[in-house]
Amino acid sequence: MCRWLAYSGTPLLLDMLLYQPKHSLIDQSLHARMGVETTNGDGFGIGWYAPESGNDTPAIMREIGPAWNNRNLHEIAQHVKSHMLFAHIRASTGTAVQQTNCHPFRHGRWMWMHNGSIAGFHEMRRELCLAVSPILFLDIEGTTDSELMFFLALTFGLEDDPPTAVAKMVGLVERTGREHGIPAPMQMTVAVTNGTTLWAFRYASEGTARSLFYSTRVDSLRALHPEATILQEVSDESRLVVSEPLGDLPGAWNEVPEHSYGIVHEGQDSLHPFVPLTA
Repeated sequence: MCRWLAYSGTPLLLDMLLYQPKHSLIDQSLHARMGVETTNGDGFGIGWYAPESGNDTPAIMREIGPAWNNRNLHEIAQHVKSHMLFAHIRASTGTAVQQTNCHPFRHGRWMWMHNGSIAGFHEMRRELCLAVSPILFLDIEGTTDSELMFFLALTFGLEDDPPTAVAKMVGLVERTGREHGIPAPMQMTVAVTNGTTLWAFRYASEGTARSLFYSTRVDSLRALHPEATILQEVSDESRLVVSEPLGDLPGAWNEVPEHSYGIVHEGQDSLHPFVPLTA
């Protein structure tokens, strides 16, 4: 499958998030511990916001090669700061290795990335595509189930109510799957943001969903680990959501419960149950 990282908080150099942790996302591109595949080398992407530029849409960089030896990524990471970062390393589940299939995906000021798959996607693809708003459909660039999930969620009102839109998207996929004799089509961890709020979802139609963790509150970690320099440099509002922990600092990571979603926003972090809805 894939591995991903979402960060919200004090603006940091991307290098501090992508390269410096002991089990960084770059390390995971070769040595993932909790994914289906150890190696995630079928492309990568990063997306970040730079409010000081006066542009509320995120910048996106996506490449088809592996992240572990990309010099451009390393160069950017040492010079770019952001308060909201999405980063994704890809292991294809069957669709082509091409730039437009790399995450994160962007529409206006919104970003989306996904780990998992829609079982039976080939059989369901036509019907799911027809459910996308005709206006939005023109903006789909790639061939992945992940991007189609994003545009279905946009069709169902993602920009107004992300949890309900994602629940309706999953409900449609599951209903369509059952019509094709696929009783458990959905496997996902998803991150979506508008640049100010981050939503993260963990769900599977059946069995265990892909791994997902969130970081402990910074003020609590400072009390546990006063020697950790990085904790002195970030605000109490800073938060990471990751496919697998970036290190082994005791007390730093918490598993996102099955069938749930979290909201990260200044002054508001919360966990909620996630239940698919019929559109």
